[in-house]
Amino acid sequence: MLSLRKIRKDYVSGEDVVHALKNISLDFRKSEFVSILGPSGCGKTTLLNIIGGLDHYTDGDLLIKGKSTKEFKDKDWDTYRNHSIGFVFQSYNLIPHQTILENVELALTLSGVSKKERKERAKKALEDVGLKDQIRKKPNQLSGGQMQRVAIARALVNNPDIILADEPTGALDTETSVQIMEILKSISKEKLIIMVTHNPELADAYSNRIIKLVDGVVIDDSNPYSAIEQEEDNASSNSNEKTSMSFFTALSLSIKNLLTKKTRTILTSFAGSIGIIGIALILSVSSGVTNYINTVEESTMASYPLTIQRETADMTSMMSLFNQDDKKAEDGYIESNDFMIKLMDTLTNIEKTNNISKFKEYIESDESKIEEYSNDIVYNYSAHLNTYYEDKDGNYKKTFSDYMELMAYIMSDGTIYPTGSNQNSIFTQLVGNDEFIKSQYDLVDGDYPKNPNEILICVDDNNKISDYVLYALGMKDAQEVVDYKKASDLYKEDSVNNPKPELPSPAKYTYKDILEHKFKVLLNSDIYKIEEGIIYEKTSDEILSLLKSNNSVELKIVGIVKPSEESQSTMSIGGILYKKEMMTNFIDIVNNSDVVTLQKNNTKTNLLYNRDFDDLYTEDDHMSLVAKISSDYSLLTEFANLYGAQGLMDSQQVVAFANTYMLSTHEEVLKKLGYVDFSTPDSINIYPKDFDSKAAIMEEVEAYNDKQSDDDKIMYSDIVGELLNSVSIIIDAISYVLIAFVSISLVVSSIMIGIITYISVLERTKEIGVLRAIGASKKDISRVFNAETLTIGFGSGVLGIAITLLLIIPINIILHAVTKISYLSASLPIGGAILLVLISMLLTFVAGLIPSRIAAKKDPVIALRTE
Repeated sequence: MLSLRKIRKDYVSGEDVVHALKNISLDFRKSEFVSILGPSGCGKTTLLNIIGGLDHYTDGDLLIKGKSTKEFKDKDWDTYRNHSIGFVFQSYNLIPHQTILENVELALTLSGVSKKERKERAKKALEDVGLKDQIRKKPNQLSGGQMQRVAIARALVNNPDIILADEPTGALDTETSVQIMEILKSISKEKLIIMVTHNPELADAYSNRIIKLVDGVVIDDSNPYSAIEQEEDNASSNSNEKTSMSFFTALSLSIKNLLTKKTRTILTSFAGSIGIIGIALILSVSSGVTNYINTVEESTMASYPLTIQRETADMTSMMSLFNQDDKKAEDGYIESNDFMIKLMDTLTNIEKTNNISKFKEYIESDESKIEEYSNDIVYNYSAHLNTYYEDKDGNYKKTFSDYMELMAYIMSDGTIYPTGSNQNSIFTQLVGNDEFIKSQYDLVDGDYPKNPNEILICVDDNNKISDYVLYALGMKDAQEVVDYKKASDLYKEDSVNNPKPELPSPAKYTYKDILEHKFKVLLNSDIYKIEEGIIYEKTSDEILSLLKSNNSVELKIVGIVKPSEESQSTMSIGGILYKKEMMTNFIDIVNNSDVVTLQKNNTKTNLLYNRDFDDLYTEDDHMSLVAKISSDYSLLTEFANLYGAQGLMDSQQVVAFANTYMLSTHEEVLKKLGYVDFSTPDSINIYPKDFDSKAAIMEEVEAYNDKQSDDDKIMYSDIVGELLNSVSIIIDAISYVLIAFVSISLVVSSIMIGIITYISVLERTKEIGVLRAIGASKKDISRVFNAETLTIGFGSGVLGIAITLLLIIPINIILHAVTKISYLSASLPIGGAILLVLISMLLTFVAGLIPSRIAAKKDPVIALRTE
């Protein structure tokens, strides 16, 4: 069963060598009760530890069922202790934070026994030693005798071949000692019991073999093991099963140990959570700002979509001029940096004409997927709307649908010029997707437009609207601005005699005032007439008559809207919103009008000026040209620009100007009359459904460009997207810097947790010895303390996240109060929270590696002696 062959054990202490055991040779039977007697320091416990695999011999050999242990590795000794040895110690060596049942189960967990079987076998072992009713108690709730019974149950539960008892009755009274000895006596009928004791009376009364040891030498053996008996016993084989403590067992041991020190555990977790809180708060605020930026960008898709203009500019080339030229001048020379020449070259080539008609064909083809990714695609055309309003007396007065018209009126002190402009800057076309419109605007009063001639008035969040929109509607008279300008000019010239003008009070209107306001438009083709094959501009009386007739178009204001909370920039300054069908209908009317048809069919003559396109003006036409230019606002603008740049024009310059701008081309004259080619929009606005769709559309455009020549490639703008991307990059950079600083506290807290783990190792030294005694490997011991650090790390992470979520509440209150933005809220992303918990666990795990390694390397014999 068990044989010792010339076992020698030496201890080195400095330069001295202590010979604890000297060439001991013993053989033990499969089942007997052996008592080892001897004075203190004679080597009894050392011999017991060598038999139990807790200590290793210096020389000789230990044979287990005939197998030598000279080549045993640590894992072999661990398996031997777990499957073949059961220890009963004088001081019981129970783990205090485990229940009685869990203490007994512990050896079975290393054997890989299932949970259900483990409990059943542990209960049976406790029942066998008379502790059936005590299984839920902790060791400190039992008497000494009861604790020793638990130790015996733990030794027996794994059904070992050998029970090693080191002074099992040393701490017990006589009556209890007798009870323990009776239990061991009954066990010896089936197992080998080796007991170390100082009490010869107990040895004589219960053991059937007594070995006496003095100074590391066996001096007497009352019942030696015969050679014939050995041959019979060696026929049985030794267990080859390996031991392994599961991570969950290690975790359970660690959690229960931490729960016995709740205050320290909580304080440690809190200290470890400080860094997590700092990083989590930075992430929360950064995430909140990022979400706000994303919301703004998504909402700005309604006001700042992807825009493709027919006439655009290559700003990349312009910006490249400001980059420093890294090329050095030749040694000994100073070289000019021809910035101005490059600037002129860039300005000459900066403008680009997109082949927008070809791209429109692509969008509407089956090849393109742009429409799938869009809420709507808006094609903008230059069909000018000449706006008029009806005053209280039933008279119609001209208003302004374009900012430039309004500014010209003010700067000219109240003179209205006939317009040739095709701009309607105060009007904005609605997206064709009704659901998208409702998501971008909240209805204040009235209803959304259903018919082409129905429009909306958009106010801002405070129910205010810009005065120039009211001037366009005719609800305010722009003359008040002219009068204020005149009064200001007089005050500047002579402040003594002319008082400083006061700003007029803001006008107020009821919803009913706005919804009942009458408002008409004339198209460019409406203000021209045909006489004897020539096109003339109608007189003011003719225009008035047309406005009063049923042939003019009335725009009905059917609703008042404001930007929704989700839409951060949509028409925030207010304006006039119309449906796509309105402009389409107007363009159809203009394109089919008599004046446009007449000029369209006549490609030779400019019917507005009754001259052939190739018939140049001469200096004899000088005065008549000046008169014509002065009466045509669209020409006067160009004339004034040249006049201001060159000084007083002579007759030659006026003629040159007229030949350039008045004769124009057939296409430009048609445009002045209001004609629009549907195949060639002025611009295309693409409204993506979401961010992913926006990226997909941009990829579609790039794919289109890859197939085109340089002249046909499309240049588009995404101003807000580029701006907000830059802001996001800056915010991310600031966040990373702050996180880097806060991470220092994480490192510090990790070091602290490593120190606390080392303290835990010192506190649990005896537990380490007990675990090693029942077969736990060094790896198992490391796993126990790694599980403890991971538990603390998890606790720190979860606590940090919980505190962060609580702190976010007052932070958001402050953010809302300071920024006045209700939807700018700090929020911790779920992914970020999980990642921070994992980081906390990783850092504490790394911090605990050294202490756990120290624990694993502890000598189990020394560990068991620790108090």
